[in-house]
Amino acid sequence: MKRPKLRKASKRLSCHKRYKIQKKIREHHRKVRKEAKKRGHKKPKKDPGIPSAAPFKEELLREAEQRKQRLEELKQKQKLNRQKEHEKKRKLEAKKNAATVKEKAEGKESSGKSKGKTKKPLNKNSKKSFCRELMKVLEASDVVLEVLDARDPMGCRCPQLEQAVTSSGGSKKLLLVLNKIDLVPKDNIEKWLNYLKKEFPTVAFKSATMMKDKTMQEQVTKRHARVDFSETSQYFGSKCLLKLLQGYGKTQDRAIQVGVVGFPNVGKSSIINSLKGKRACNVGLTRGVTKSMQTVHLDKQTKMLDSPSIIADPSNSPLALALRSIIDPEGSDSADVLEGVNAIINHCSKQQVMMHYNIPDFRDPEEFLSLLAQKRGMLKKGGVPDIENMAKLVLCDWTGARIKYYSQPPGFQKPPPYLTEQKIAEMQEGFNLNNLEQENSNTVQALKHPSPASSIAFQSAGMTNGTIEENKVIEEGSERGNMETSKEEEEEEEEEEEFTESDNDEDDVEEEDDDDIREESQVQVTRKAKPGKRQTNPANSKEQRAGNERSRSLSFSLDKPADEDDAYDFNTDYV
Repeated sequence: MKRPKLRKASKRLSCHKRYKIQKKIREHHRKVRKEAKKRGHKKPKKDPGIPSAAPFKEELLREAEQRKQRLEELKQKQKLNRQKEHEKKRKLEAKKNAATVKEKAEGKESSGKSKGKTKKPLNKNSKKSFCRELMKVLEASDVVLEVLDARDPMGCRCPQLEQAVTSSGGSKKLLLVLNKIDLVPKDNIEKWLNYLKKEFPTVAFKSATMMKDKTMQEQVTKRHARVDFSETSQYFGSKCLLKLLQGYGKTQDRAIQVGVVGFPNVGKSSIINSLKGKRACNVGLTRGVTKSMQTVHLDKQTKMLDSPSIIADPSNSPLALALRSIIDPEGSDSADVLEGVNAIINHCSKQQVMMHYNIPDFRDPEEFLSLLAQKRGMLKKGGVPDIENMAKLVLCDWTGARIKYYSQPPGFQKPPPYLTEQKIAEMQEGFNLNNLEQENSNTVQALKHPSPASSIAFQSAGMTNGTIEENKVIEEGSERGNMETSKEEEEEEEEEEEFTESDNDEDDVEEEDDDDIREESQVQVTRKAKPGKRQTNPANSKEQRAGNERSRSLSFSLDKPADEDDAYDFNTDYV
């Protein structure tokens, strides 16, 4: 059914309304004229000219015409001058453009020759820049603090770093700082302190996760309830570490520089903030917040140097790469994250994981992730559990300070090959070890520790290899470039092989044609020589019969699909 056409509204007005509008317009114009009179703006009067009764009228008119001519001539001269200037500028610009084009062409030729020699400026987020800044810290520092996560101290140790410090030749010292001791049972911390102190002096520490800044005001909610910083800003072990560093500085009789190094998310910057007593370095849950060397003055004798994280070597196990890698879970591939979560779950106690996450029994890590996603409501369309995002959340929990897990120290003490008895004595020289043991016991007793039942038992994968030297770092972009170049080379090789095969086929076809021509010529010659007789050979007759049978079988196989219900076979549709 068609909709009825609506009539357009008429623009006709009633007389009363039209006269009213005209009256308003007249009043408005009258008002505007009055205001113009008050301001004094009047129309410019016309030039009356020279009156006819004035003396020397003709002379005055000539002078006026001459002035006009002079003004026109001046205007034309100025116009010509402007045009000349514009032409000069255009010529100069054209010359400059030609020179720049030549320089670019020469530069491209020279750059093509010296591509390997030129160096591009490194990006701050690149791994090579991290290694460069880390080496700066190691070279400038007198004492190096290697920060370890108390939940997996052996996995946080880097043998390459320890070997570089011990074999430096100077009077560099290496101290181990066992951070996050509030997430580990008390007995486990004591075992680790007894194990690590036999190799390097070890300090038990609990850093503040959130420090008040000078510019930071107390946050107030709608109900006027102030945010409590007491739990997050508490730190233990700072007095012990300060005494140890100040005592070593007194033995050296000079100001010392202390470098803080370690893998990502072990708490390097938060240790410096705890020692300073306020927020001096940026701290974040994401990895790679510190991108360059930062200096913080504690007092006149001690200066702290914050460094970027150590880069884990790609040859490490998936467990070490998941926990110690500098790549953010949100930015990395889902396959790598799933592999890391699988390694973590396989190295944990299954019953304790079920108790912690409050989920039923599971067969494999994928089922664990699906059960956890269903429990937390992370579902895709159709109620399918979102395993990928759930894996990222689990990995963030394990790398952060949310989950309480612990690992047991090795059963027997076996120092690495670069640590001899002489090196151990050199590292312990200049420190008051008795006072250190007493202070460590005081800090352990002052903290509240979780019970072994509420935390998860974890099996460590051992020391994590790291890359410190800039030359040994392989960027992701270069790896991808190498992969792409290798793929291109393979494709080119395949194309060359195809070309060679096609050439060979053409040669074979030409050879067959030549053979056929020769055979035909021979047959014609024999027919001319003996026209009445036929020369038959038993071997040739057998071959001909076999060939005829093959041709019949081929024709039958080709004709067969057409007889069967005229079905079309898509596989036989060749190009």
